[in-house]
Amino acid sequence: MKSAYRVLIPIDDETCGPPLLALARALIGKRPGEIILIGTVTVPRGRNLSEGAAHAQLRRQTLVNLKARYADVPIRVKPRIRVGHAPWREIITTIRNENVDLLLVGWDGDPLARVLGVPLDVVLAETPCDIAIARGAKWSSAKRILLPLRGGPYAELTVQLALALAEATHGTVDVLFAAPPDRADSAAHAFLPLLRHLALSRQIQVQDDPAPSILREAETHDAIVMGASSRVGEPGPKPLGPLAAQVARGTTANLIMAKSPTAHVPVEDEADYHDRALSILTDKWFAENTFDADEFADLSRLVAIKEERGLTISLGLPALNEEATVGKIVRTLQRALMEKVPLLDEMILIDSDSGDRTRNIARKLGVPVHIHQEILPQHGAHPGKGEALWKSLHVLKGDLIVWIDTDIANIHPRFVYGVLGPLLHHDTIQYVKGFYRRPIRVGDKLQAGGGGRVTELVTRPLFNLFFPELSGLIQPLSGEYAGRRSALERMSFFTGYGVETGLLIDIFNEFGLQAIAQVDLQERIHHNQPLAALSKMSFAILQVIIRRLEDRHKIHLLEDVNRSMKLIRYEPGHYVLDIEEIGDVERPPMITLPEYRKRFGIRD
Repeated sequence: MKSAYRVLIPIDDETCGPPLLALARALIGKRPGEIILIGTVTVPRGRNLSEGAAHAQLRRQTLVNLKARYADVPIRVKPRIRVGHAPWREIITTIRNENVDLLLVGWDGDPLARVLGVPLDVVLAETPCDIAIARGAKWSSAKRILLPLRGGPYAELTVQLALALAEATHGTVDVLFAAPPDRADSAAHAFLPLLRHLALSRQIQVQDDPAPSILREAETHDAIVMGASSRVGEPGPKPLGPLAAQVARGTTANLIMAKSPTAHVPVEDEADYHDRALSILTDKWFAENTFDADEFADLSRLVAIKEERGLTISLGLPALNEEATVGKIVRTLQRALMEKVPLLDEMILIDSDSGDRTRNIARKLGVPVHIHQEILPQHGAHPGKGEALWKSLHVLKGDLIVWIDTDIANIHPRFVYGVLGPLLHHDTIQYVKGFYRRPIRVGDKLQAGGGGRVTELVTRPLFNLFFPELSGLIQPLSGEYAGRRSALERMSFFTGYGVETGLLIDIFNEFGLQAIAQVDLQERIHHNQPLAALSKMSFAILQVIIRRLEDRHKIHLLEDVNRSMKLIRYEPGHYVLDIEEIGDVERPPMITLPEYRKRFGIRD
């Protein structure tokens, strides 16, 4: 049996929260209760859902602000913002999953309004719990409450809501019997048990058309609570009964229209809604799971969440000959994320046997250094960043793992806290990729947006072809990302250029699209690779995608594919072909290694 009365409030703009929260607090009263906030963004039909991403970011901040502003109210925030042409479908799913007692929805008073992307009559017909649609703001000062009663299935609910509001404001309820004359006496008799609670109220008898009487009484009352009287099933758009519609149009008073659930109306399942079109699924993911690093700039809040959940966080810095930038990166992150606030529990350099001063610089700054070729030597060593990341799982201790490249010239703490934020705020997210503007240096000038050539020419086109669910990732090859150890330790790692592509595909296959998020890290300046190196990168990424297609379709393709790449090199007066073997080794999930299981106390 439930111990709390649950009220669900969809927050679909930046202003509706405070009045609805004040009303919800009043309706809960002294009984144990919980207010659940869920953020929604409605995108007009015909527009891409991805256009709602910026609104989703604003809505997340609105929910954070409401939670902080009403710290004394039992509020629980659903972390995922629902973005859709009709978020209403997902609200229904939430009502059922959360066992909600009352849905409280903001309303502008228009009987023909659309609410949460669907007509009001659909909301009134399909809500599987009690519903109250509310117009107004000053609920805490609603001392005189008008309760028109006509009998019918919603009367008991309206009486309960009016009583709760009056008790919270120390106000009174005036009952107006709005039934036709031939039913007025029977209506009054039917509600005598409820009306006994209204000792301080007066009763108003109406002998003719009730609408003028209600509107006249509304002038001396602070709020009206009445049944919605939905006319579902009749021809034409009639979301409210005639009396309710007249009252809504005829007064500007605070107004609550209430309705209890009717017979079950089949509702499109959330999964069916998502799966109607793959483009909608991807578009929806983009809108709901694209964040901005500035959303997580409150580092004290991140630390509080980390400590509340008992998490530890490790930063791994993969490096190969980065003496020009590694020192600034280490100092910046040490000061901001370890000394000023204890967000990071450790920072480790994972070096790939640099031939310059990279390791010495890190050691002088107090950072532990590991050479990836020397980690787990019994399992051999391969060149490549992916090998360094795989082996870093063995030496890093945190529950959350962050990796950032060490060639960033414009290092800022947001490169770390940005990718950590979604993991700390959203339990369902397993893996977070950063994205940014990538200017490319042409001569002595930076050309905006010229970076990410392999991303745009190879990876994203192939994702669109073969893994379209991942086509919303802006920069799948970015070097700044974070994940939960519990997920990463179960993933295979490709040892070279294919590591980012392989991780994205595998995490999607294992946990689904909603487990992946991306964060805008603004701008990243680094040294750009020559075309020959990008050609080799593309070749390796192609092989990884082909391997995953083999896994999916249980076919063999690579055995008939040439793994050697012929690179064209120009020498004075002629061209030559250089042949190079390019093919990532696929490392097994780290959790399968006995040494790793022993180190982290994982039992068979």
